[in-house]
Parts: sequence; structure tokens; C-alpha cells
Amino acid sequence: MIFPIHDKSPIEHDAPLPVAADCVVIGGGVVGVMTAWELARKNLRVVLLEKGRVAGEQSSRNWGWIRAQGRDPAELPIVLEAQTMWREMAEEAGENIGLRQGGTAYMARTEDEMQAYEKWIGYARDVGLDTRMVTLGEVGKFIPSKRWIGAMYTPSDMKAEPWKAVPAMARAAVRAGVTIIENCAVRGLDMATGKVAGVATEKGRIRADAVVLAGGAWSSLFLRKHGVSVPQLSVRATVSATKPLPEVFAGGGVDDEFAFRHRADGGYSLAASDNHTFFIGPDAFRALPKYLKQLAADPKGNSYRPTAPKGFPDAWTTQRKWADDEVTPFERMRILNPAPDMERVELTRARFERAFPQLGKVEIATAWAGMIDTMPDVVPIIDHVPMLPGLTLATGMSGHGFGIGPGVGRVTARLVAGEDPQYDLTRFRFDRFSDGSPIELGPSL
Repeated sequence: MIFPIHDKSPIEHDAPLPVAADCVVIGGGVVGVMTAWELARKNLRVVLLEKGRVAGEQSSRNWGWIRAQGRDPAELPIVLEAQTMWREMAEEAGENIGLRQGGTAYMARTEDEMQAYEKWIGYARDVGLDTRMVTLGEVGKFIPSKRWIGAMYTPSDMKAEPWKAVPAMARAAVRAGVTIIENCAVRGLDMATGKVAGVATEKGRIRADAVVLAGGAWSSLFLRKHGVSVPQLSVRATVSATKPLPEVFAGGGVDDEFAFRHRADGGYSLAASDNHTFFIGPDAFRALPKYLKQLAADPKGNSYRPTAPKGFPDAWTTQRKWADDEVTPFERMRILNPAPDMERVELTRARFERAFPQLGKVEIATAWAGMIDTMPDVVPIIDHVPMLPGLTLATGMSGHGFGIGPGVGRVTARLVAGEDPQYDLTRFRFDRFSDGSPIELGPSL
């Protein structure tokens, strides 16, 4: 049975709290783990602190895709480095993480969809990606269904099992010298002479001149405690796992209604591609003007709920301010574990079954949901935080974090170490939402 990591999962990393470190990384998702691992490669003393479990939230709840296809052009060079890193990490980790090259296919049911995909091909050519358009006859040869007239296809894209891959990375990071402590929430930053001097945790303090915040859906709440605002919001995405079935495609496939990936255990991960659930809270109201362009581009892409469940980062009753000696929202909710939308699970199952009638009855083994942290332009922030010198922010992966995470971790580590990031990070700068720049939506494919 497939389950994401949750708050009843055993604690694997319980090292003693160090007095000092060169860098503290907040958040044990793929970006935080890879940032810590890359910093350790630079011979820095690194402590990674996770309020719940490594990969307990979206890093074990995502689709398991490692794709360059459909990415924002500014992300593509980092994604391509990440794909090289994935192969290296799988070998270095020494564990079976289900890494496999099977390609990504965006299937089209209309000519308008085919034309929209063709527009992205130019970005692929610019970086030498092997993306191509396939016609009805071609797509039917490797995805046996009469549902689609063609597809955009990137053979070099890969997939892996999230709940295996990120914990394996964490174990490799520990072997490289990283100290990881689970069930240890960071309550706030220590500041001295206007700069970061360390962190206050529920277990004590750590001195450090550098801190990385890779807190996923919790990043905005943590920053607000320190008077910093970013328009980051979260949407619920539901995933289901079928019982074992024959393989109809070796990679990840998606159309205008559903997405699927054949897993290493023989089942499929299924998800709706046409809808996410957006819980309305105070941060949503504050950030609304920044999201108007995104909402107008996809007015039917979200369903709305007037309140978030108790304890969620943007719930109406979630505490926004606290002292370092108080229990925080991060401790009250160790792992953000939203209930899946079971109506959406059944709808997606039925759509998948109709698309592939040769599979027979499709049975669901389990279902889960996760909260995708997103930004108004659907690309992350990877930058220093000017108001809090010493803090580097890597958040808002907008549903891309699993695949691109290793590359983002490497770039973030370079920023922390004062090195050339080796990429143009203008698109990912912290102040793009406050300096008067227009919101520029990426392809969001």
C-alpha cells in the first residue's frame, strides 16, 4: 500500500541540537534536503531542522514527475541540471528510488491544444531539449487510446517515487555530514546588529550567520512573524493510487482533465489536472491583487472553500505572531495533511478508465492530498531576503518542486556560500512583487 509520509511515521533523524552551525536550513522537503547536502559538499557545518518528518508534506505527496517539459523558460536551465543530478543522486544514495526515464506527454484533444503546445517548442529548442510534437498515429503507438489527436512529448523526462526518493536523499546528506533533526520546529530567527545570528527552536537555540528558509506552504507564515510579506498561497491537490494494472505508458501523461503515472509497484498515480481546491483566508485576501492575472488566465482551474481547516497556514484562526518561548503553529501541526477530495478521486478514476478501457476495472487502493505552495507568476523565489540579511529564501515551487528541487538546492547553496549562482536569477528575485514590476505569467503547462 502506498502512503505519503505522515506524523505517525517513525522519526528517523533525531541528532542532538548543535550549539552552532555555518548554516541552518529550515524545512525537510526536497529543496531543503538538497540545499543542505550541497552546502555540506562545500565543507560547511549544516543543520537541517524539520518541524515534522523529512518529506512529510508535498515532497512525498506529488505526482513523482521529473520534467523539463512545460517549464517556465527561466527554469529550464536549472531543470536540466537537476535531471543530471537525479541520476547522480540515485547512484550515490545507493537505494532504489524508482528513477526511470519514460518521458512526459501532454496529450491534446483539440487542435487549439496542439497549437498551444507548439508555442512552447521554441523554448525547448533554445536549450537543446528533445521535445517534439506527435500526431494521432504516433501518439497511439506509445499511449494506446483513441482519446487524443496528438501530444507534446519529451522523451528525456523522468519519474521517481517521491516517498522513497527524498528520504534517501536525506540519508545521503547525513552521510555527507549534514545534521538533520526531525520534530524540531524553528520558532524564529535570532537577529543581532540587524543581521541573522541564528535560530530559536523548540529545543533550544543554534548560532549561525546564514539561514535558508525552504518551508514550503509554511514559508509565508514564518516570514510574517518577522514583518516580511510575500504573496505566497497554497492550493490543495488530491492524488489517488490504483491497484496494480498493466503499463500503458512508461512516463507521465496529462490532458485537460487528468494526469497519470505508472508507479514502480504496478499501480498508477492519478490526479485531476483541471481543478485544485483553494482555501480562502486572510493571506488570500491580502494577496488577491497579485493573483488576478493568474485567476483570469484559468478561471475554472480552482474550486473555492470559504475557510481553511483549523491549523492550516492561512486558516482564519492561525496565530500570526508569537514569542520564541511559545508553542507555535508549526508545532501544533507537525505535518500539513489535508483530506483528499474523494469526489474528485472518483471522477478522475472514471475518466482514466474510459480513456483506457483495455485495462478493465480500475480500483483505487488509497488517496491523499497535499498543499502546493504557489506564487502569482507560478515560479519560485530563490533569493536573499533584503530585510533580513543572512536569510536566503527558496519557496513557492508552484507544483514543480520535486523535479527541479535538486537544481534549486544547488543554486541556493551557491547563494549562501557567496558564489556565482551560474544562472540568471532575475525571474526568481524576492522583490519582483513589490518593485512595481508587472506580473508575468509563465507557460504554466
